[in-house]
Amino acid sequence: MPNSARELAKKLAVFQRNEITEYHVYRGLAQLAGGSNAEVLARLAEEELGHYRALAEYTHREVGPSRWRVLLYRLAARVFGLTFAIKLMEAGERRAEDSYSAVAKELPELERIVADETEHESELLGLVDEERLGYLSSMVLGINDALVELTGALAGLTFALRSAPLVGLAGLITGVAASLSMAASEYLSTKSEGGSKSPLKAALYTGAAYVFTVTLLVFPYFLFSSPYAALALALANALVVIVLFTFFMAVVRDLGYRRTLAEMAAISMGVAFLSFLIGLLLRTALGVEA
Repeated sequence: MPNSARELAKKLAVFQRNEITEYHVYRGLAQLAGGSNAEVLARLAEEELGHYRALAEYTHREVGPSRWRVLLYRLAARVFGLTFAIKLMEAGERRAEDSYSAVAKELPELERIVADETEHESELLGLVDEERLGYLSSMVLGINDALVELTGALAGLTFALRSAPLVGLAGLITGVAASLSMAASEYLSTKSEGGSKSPLKAALYTGAAYVFTVTLLVFPYFLFSSPYAALALALANALVVIVLFTFFMAVVRDLGYRRTLAEMAAISMGVAFLSFLIGLLLRTALGVEA
């Protein structure tokens, strides 16, 4: 077999594996979705299976799906919501379209699959409609505010008090009070704006996001006796939250991931560093000893 034919066969086998993988992914998402969304996803699954069978006529072999990708998409849908998983699939369809277009020059029969992949991308965009996505701004408000305020407060308290239990207790009280305040503010803000968003749900999303972030940042102070070790883990947790939530926002809002990540990390860590200095300076200036 000539090298060019061998390379083409390898590419077709990769495409075939992608098609059977997407078939299983769409079937899994259809089971999680409801109503017309489930019907569309089930139909897309059958079309992907048709692509797999068409490619099998060229490769003359059976190929299994990528099990980890199937599990990853299903897990993403359960944890982050159907919209998040669908947006990831949309990006995959776009990449598949580009790959098929390149090979279609050598195998014109693939042009039909290219057209189908383009249609799949537009259909997936039409499915992006989920309640939690409408309240994304409330979640962003809760998480961003908790990251900025609490990382700064914990850094300042660590060097002012130098006692892990005291800092943890102070941080927990501050965080719970702030979460209630933020939830109340979001309720009033959403109510005054009108629109279709429920003020109560917006408040709950904001408060829940804030409490979740507070818990991750404060628990190290009840885990370590050294306040500095606790601060290091708290800042590491803050970075993990920033990375995960920025990725979520970048996917569902089509944002630039690196730029958004750098911006959020710089703000949170910058405030923490300034608060660290303020706590150290106040401790020295006031002559406070723990």
